[in-house]
Amino acid sequence: MPQSPTARLSGTDREEIFEGPNPLGLVGVEFIEYTTSKPQSLGNVLETMGFRPIARHRSREVLLYRQGELNIIVNAHGNGGVVTEKPQIAAIALRVQDAAAAYKRALDRGAWAVPVRVEVMELNIPAIHGVGTSRIYFVDRHGDFSIYDVDFIPIPTVDQHPPTITGLHLFGVVQYIGNERTEDWTEFYGSLFGFSALEDTTRFGILPKGRILQSPCNTFYLQLIEPEPGILDVEDDECLQRIGLGTPDVPATVAALRKLGMDFVPPKDVHQAERGALTRTALNGAMFELVHQVRE
Repeated sequence: MPQSPTARLSGTDREEIFEGPNPLGLVGVEFIEYTTSKPQSLGNVLETMGFRPIARHRSREVLLYRQGELNIIVNAHGNGGVVTEKPQIAAIALRVQDAAAAYKRALDRGAWAVPVRVEVMELNIPAIHGVGTSRIYFVDRHGDFSIYDVDFIPIPTVDQHPPTITGLHLFGVVQYIGNERTEDWTEFYGSLFGFSALEDTTRFGILPKGRILQSPCNTFYLQLIEPEPGILDVEDDECLQRIGLGTPDVPATVAALRKLGMDFVPPKDVHQAERGALTRTALNGAMFELVHQVRE
């Protein structure tokens, strides 16, 4: 982080950071990684969301799930920390134009490097510390020759490019933060990556809380949510809480996913049902949010 959201950048650093609207060359999200000691159970949940397992890691207990352009990695091996049954979003991999340059520029701006232990036949994907124990990776191999061509072995007879359910795509990620930490995290994502805060009146979906940050590449959002007023400090519980998936037709997507076995929290009214939907929590932690969004 620029050290961490509690640390402040010098005036000189701030002038250097805001030298452009997209200082690290972000172009989207390559994958989102979960850790859990019960990968098959989480995999079953992902399949009810339309994802399909397409590849296994060469040397670790890691599976790659895909739906359209969405890649989710389920990691039972862990990244050096304790792996629990409860699924946790452990990392976000950002697509960038040049991974080495983005990584260096992030470190120059005060981000904390994550030492990466690379096994034989594995790529060295640079990473920095994110919220809690999470990581933020930088990936520039996202074309014809991707990181999965090196680190993963395709599952035989499985379609490597399963289609999306009713146009599902990544909308963003919800991050739970500590009390009075909104400005700190807004500065972190803004100064390091170029995220910008939307007006408070701009809201999406059915859970219009917190502050919404837009990526500099205009391809996804981050939603920062503090505890409800009166709740004791929960700074130690800061984490990436859930994924938001965009869809041009929320009711149609809900109907399609229900056929696959996913259960949703009942909407309050028809208007809410058209704006978004929330899946019931599975495995004491896995939850997904649908948000109405028509891609241009």
